[in-house]
Amino acid sequence: MYLIVTRAFPPELGGMQSLMWGLTNELSKNFMIKVFADYYENHKEFDSGANFSIERVGGIKFLRKVRKAQLINEFLRENKVQGVIADHWKSLELIDTDKRKYCLIHGKEINHPNGSSLNKRANKVLNSVEKVIANSEYTKNLAINKGVDQNKLIVINPGIDPVKELDKKSLEKVERLLKVKTPRLITVSRFDKRKNHEKIIMALRNLKQIYPDIVYISIGGGDEEENIKQLVKELDLSGQVMFFKNISDDLKNSLIAKSNIFVMPSIIHKTSVEGFGIAYVEAAQYGVSSLGGKDGGASDAIDHNKTGLICDGNNLDEIYSSLNMMISEKKYLELGKNAKNLSVNFEWPRIIEKYKKILEKH
Repeated sequence: MYLIVTRAFPPELGGMQSLMWGLTNELSKNFMIKVFADYYENHKEFDSGANFSIERVGGIKFLRKVRKAQLINEFLRENKVQGVIADHWKSLELIDTDKRKYCLIHGKEINHPNGSSLNKRANKVLNSVEKVIANSEYTKNLAINKGVDQNKLIVINPGIDPVKELDKKSLEKVERLLKVKTPRLITVSRFDKRKNHEKIIMALRNLKQIYPDIVYISIGGGDEEENIKQLVKELDLSGQVMFFKNISDDLKNSLIAKSNIFVMPSIIHKTSVEGFGIAYVEAAQYGVSSLGGKDGGASDAIDHNKTGLICDGNNLDEIYSSLNMMISEKKYLELGKNAKNLSVNFEWPRIIEKYKKILEKH
């Protein structure tokens, strides 16, 4: 039996939640699994549909962490457990066991100044585990730079589920919405400084001169939402930008599938960094090429010049020229075709084999 210890888990929505669900679900096909997760409203209905046991722990943040650790430590003493897999170094901080521990790392949560209290705490945990599983080469190198033993590190990219057939009604709705608009750019992400919506909008202003029917679809909400909407008004781009928020998966996936280029040239903002970028791979599944940023782990998800382009997200000219290059000779068609073919490498049945190799080694 393996324990999955996580702070992020469905029915709560988010990238980490999807990752931990996909990993747990796939591991449960090969091993006995028990999950210790944080309490979330209306979890009972969700939990009852899982084919493994989920124990939820509620309460205020610090007390929850202590209580959760007590329950896990007790469970470890009383049951035969082969190992513990955690979503975050903080999930392992109070776990007291000689059982093998494995910790996933994602980027932002280890990006603290060297020698700082958080850096020391993270390293103490990460250097005591069997394996540290980085989501990209970028995150692995960041961990080494922050003081994690490189012999403990291994890169396993996050997995994705194979795509389901698209809903016909949603596809028809998207066609009605977009009509003759082309080329079609799309971003699916939170409005976050590091996601770089601002520079995409600024590049769009220049692209509009060459491609008057261009459209940019932005799906998501977040801190920067009002600023970005204001910028669209100021640059007179209301006719070129469509905002969507809290929409169904069917509509979201249909919008992606009917787009030409997924655009997210991420940058580093303070300590916030794009550790991998599963959204690029999700777009690739629908045959959509991507433009990503050189800062962070996008290079693991985008094969430069093959499935998309990598540019310097801090350089507006580079974002503009990269998009223009992809659009001008419809290069996005070939890149998108390649992206779709290579996206199968990220599907969970393939990714889980890498986890099994680590777990079965010991």
